[in-house]
Amino acid sequence: MSEPLLTEVRDGVLEITLNRPDQLNAFTVEMHKLIRAAFERAKTDDDIRAVILTGAGRGFCAGQDLSERDPGKGEIVDLKVTLSTNYNPLIRAIRALEKPVICAVNGVAAGAGANLALACDIVLAAESAKFIQAFAKIGLIPDAGGTWSLTHLIGETRAKALAMTAMPLSAKQAEEWGLIFRCVANDELMSEARTLAEQLAAGATLGIGKTKMAIQAATTNTLDEQLDLEAETQGELGRSEDFREGVNAFLQKRPARFQGK
Repeated sequence: MSEPLLTEVRDGVLEITLNRPDQLNAFTVEMHKLIRAAFERAKTDDDIRAVILTGAGRGFCAGQDLSERDPGKGEIVDLKVTLSTNYNPLIRAIRALEKPVICAVNGVAAGAGANLALACDIVLAAESAKFIQAFAKIGLIPDAGGTWSLTHLIGETRAKALAMTAMPLSAKQAEEWGLIFRCVANDELMSEARTLAEQLAAGATLGIGKTKMAIQAATTNTLDEQLDLEAETQGELGRSEDFREGVNAFLQKRPARFQGK
């Protein structure tokens, strides 16, 4: 049996591939353990400077593997435990990682799979991909951060429509609405994702990570709070080796050699 999650590090980029293509990469408890371990590795390994998350086969992720639990057979399904134990820690880990996370959505992203993608920092999607908030079809609400991500990214009106109707949203429409960064040709998805990840990994990753944190904080901060955060963070970065190297490279008219320190 093949591994349900594949990982590979190249040129400072950790590539994580959901690998249950026959089940559209639907999540199992085992997959949750493996992907959380992968993001913990990204957090603690200084050689990893960026992350790509993608799926194998024709789909990105169909969300939870419903065959693991069958309420139709009388089993009591405590979805609060499922979310608190598995999905919520994963979404928090992605958001808290002070390194860029690129999601390359290679096909259908449904349910929690769609919201896993939206938790990433930069989302590229193949033109054949679709985003589906499938929860309404089984009597649930969007989870894995879905009610938050949709509302913040595209506004209440569109968020409600997508969540209540479970209508598929094409990658192109998702780009036009601002739900994702870019829709790309199917055969160019991974090359674009890798090029972008390598560019970020070679950059001033300390500053890039702090940029991620600052922009996320702006969601709830007032302007005054954000100005204070910028000053505090800039003061910290101004003492970094990356800042010193960046200024020297600019003055010497040469490419900078950032170390993420």
